[in-house]
Amino acid sequence: MTRKQRRLILIGSGLGVLAISALLVLNALRDSIVFFNSPTDVIEKKIAAGTRIRLGGLVKPGTLVRGEELNVRFEVTDGKSAIPVAYKGILPDLFREGQGVIAEGLLEPAGSFKAETVLAKHDETYMPKEVADALKKQGHWKEEYEKKK
Repeated sequence: MTRKQRRLILIGSGLGVLAISALLVLNALRDSIVFFNSPTDVIEKKIAAGTRIRLGGLVKPGTLVRGEELNVRFEVTDGKSAIPVAYKGILPDLFREGQGVIAEGLLEPAGSFKAETVLAKHDETYMPKEVADALKKQGHWKEEYEKKK
């Protein structure tokens, strides 16, 4: 075997190992790359309690309850499923019922969600692409959302 052939084999095998390791890393991170999970996704994937996730959807009308010491309870829905959320802290100024929201925190054993961070959409015309796609997927997309763009 010549030096050129050995060099090509070494380079080829190095690229092969690099490609396989990149595939393994991407496969391991597949679920972590998602920006958020809708309530239906959480239920269908049977995500284990204690798992840190981002939950996104709309604040279900009639479920917002403000308690003492900045405790807040509400439900996040995608139109098909809803998950109760508990949060302690100051909510964004634009947070309200029927509004798009993304909550980051832990899934609890009872099926509820303990949020550590809550994000609301920033103005009347904006809806995150992921929230819009989830609403379209569930069949709850309204034409008025298109007009607001």
